[in-house]
Amino acid sequence: MSNSSFPNEFLLLTFADTRKLQLLHFGLFLGIYLAALLGNGLILTAIACDHCLHTPMYFFLLNLALLDLGTITTTVPKAMANSLRKTTAISYSGCATQVFFLFFMLGAEYSLLTIMAYDRYIAICKPLHYWTFMDSRACVNMVAAAWGSGFLNSVLHTANTFSLPLCQGNALDQFFCEISQILKLSCSDAYVREAGLLVVSVCLVLSCFVFILFSYMQIIRAVLRIPSQQGRHKAFSTCLPHLAVVSIFSSTGMFAYLKPPSISSPSLDVVVTVLYSVVPPAVNPLIYSMRNQDLKDALKKLTQ
Repeated sequence: MSNSSFPNEFLLLTFADTRKLQLLHFGLFLGIYLAALLGNGLILTAIACDHCLHTPMYFFLLNLALLDLGTITTTVPKAMANSLRKTTAISYSGCATQVFFLFFMLGAEYSLLTIMAYDRYIAICKPLHYWTFMDSRACVNMVAAAWGSGFLNSVLHTANTFSLPLCQGNALDQFFCEISQILKLSCSDAYVREAGLLVVSVCLVLSCFVFILFSYMQIIRAVLRIPSQQGRHKAFSTCLPHLAVVSIFSSTGMFAYLKPPSISSPSLDVVVTVLYSVVPPAVNPLIYSMRNQDLKDALKKLTQ
């Protein structure tokens, strides 16, 4: 690293020193990336081509698939390229781009998951007023708000993080540029400034989580009042995939940023990061298609 407070490049974490293990890492990430491309691509195509799926729930799911593709494309291709080229370097501008798009996609995705919880709440608890609350204009406005909130959050964090002077070298203990790792390289006063912004973001995430939790408490109460078992099963089948996605996303993300320093280690940090940034985009299509008969029928028609 040069004497400047703003290095020309960062050094990412290497997964292995031997060529065979580097190629194994490349093959593993390639398989996950292709699975994410295939799964989310099929969902995008099925929803776009099947007019039966042109409803608010599938409109939100289409945007979720777009965000999942953006999230995994931001981090995994660079990690695979570094494994093939036997390098760990990423340019300063490339690192800033990764941070921007990752925070953009993850922030917008969590906002969208909150909106999807509201959609299920209206559909089950207030079905007679569903199309009053969830008309096309309202859906577009809510999705635009989700993308806009992610963009604003990302701009604030990226601008603030990359204006900080770095005093502790340029090596990051992560396979992509992560704000928490960059903060470890900054001066102490600058660290406090960015940490305050992270606290605000965590509070917003917790607010969304509380809203989702409250929505599902009301949904469960409403479902249990449905007299027929078939009706209860149908209601739960539309909620369980979303609840599973929210649980995976929230638990891994909160553990990554809120775990106590006493249990932190480089290997654990990498595993948790893979769980919240790489695995969900690959498994979300599978989760949503397993219990959704309409989506399975659309995918079957698409493949045939």
